[in-house]
Amino acid sequence: MKKLKVVQIGIRHEHAAGKMDTLRRMSGIFDIAGVVDEKDFAHNATYLENESMLTLPFEGLPRLTLDEALNLPGLDAVLVEVPNLDLVPVAMKCMEKNIPMHMDKPGSPDLGAYKKLLDGCASKGLPFQMGFMFRGNPAMKKLRELTADGVLGTILELEMNMSHNYGGEIYQHYVATLPGGSMYNLGCHDIDFIVSLLGAPEKVTAFGTKSSATVPDALNNTMAVLEYEKAIVSVRVNVLKGRGGNYRRLSVAGTNGVFELMPVECFNRELTATLDLKEAAGGFESGVNVLSFGVQKDRYADQLEEFARVVRGEIKNPYTYAHDYLTHKVVLGAAGILPYTK
Repeated sequence: MKKLKVVQIGIRHEHAAGKMDTLRRMSGIFDIAGVVDEKDFAHNATYLENESMLTLPFEGLPRLTLDEALNLPGLDAVLVEVPNLDLVPVAMKCMEKNIPMHMDKPGSPDLGAYKKLLDGCASKGLPFQMGFMFRGNPAMKKLRELTADGVLGTILELEMNMSHNYGGEIYQHYVATLPGGSMYNLGCHDIDFIVSLLGAPEKVTAFGTKSSATVPDALNNTMAVLEYEKAIVSVRVNVLKGRGGNYRRLSVAGTNGVFELMPVECFNRELTATLDLKEAAGGFESGVNVLSFGVQKDRYADQLEEFARVVRGEIKNPYTYAHDYLTHKVVLGAAGILPYTK
């Protein structure tokens, strides 16, 4: 199997350090040809837990300019990991060079610019993958299977919570720079999953308040309601919630039962979900079934392995350009940036 020659463009996105850590562990799949520090061409705000995130994950790798990266002989793909509001402009340069790309979240406050990027990739048949972090989550994959098989019956309600309280005042200042605040920055992960499960909502309503005592411009306590023909969905992102990261949650209820997952990720202990069924279905007994998914070792590896297979032409991308566009329309509606229309 040929390794894919890749470059990571950007070290300042919130996921940039973690993405590089994963790439380096996948040395049998990826040949990392270098990294681009975007300090000279990307100037929008980002959040870093500490300055070591700009150095340690990238030690020993060749440092390239953006121009060098885009013109590197034999380059198979790039990962675009620049600050949120710089993502689409940089990705456009990659698309124009016909380079397959993994681009981190979210799309852009400018829906037209994001659509232009997607349309360009579609017209070229160019592999494009959005970096939504739950696409490789084993429990959420299982829930999609259960829903498709009708195990829960008709879906009536879905609740997702993506709250946390890390980063202190620095994080609040960061959120204040983002159109749509915390919903735009983090709710997009939830909405990508919701759209993959239920499709296009009929209506999207955004709610939000600025709850910080010290950073009054931070839209940090947000919620969105997505209305479907038979289901109502709520998404919450409160980035002041004490111990909030431990209570990120997914709950789906249907006419035949409930699926509960909390926390939604576990990297230090077993990840489990509860499936409570009214009647036996899909090989599961009526009553409470505890589903075990083991200890998660890596948030990004499953998705990046899928990306490699798409780039090699071994599989079609399970997330279409149309899905990514619909997801972002819903994100912008949920964040109160643009009115949503189906």
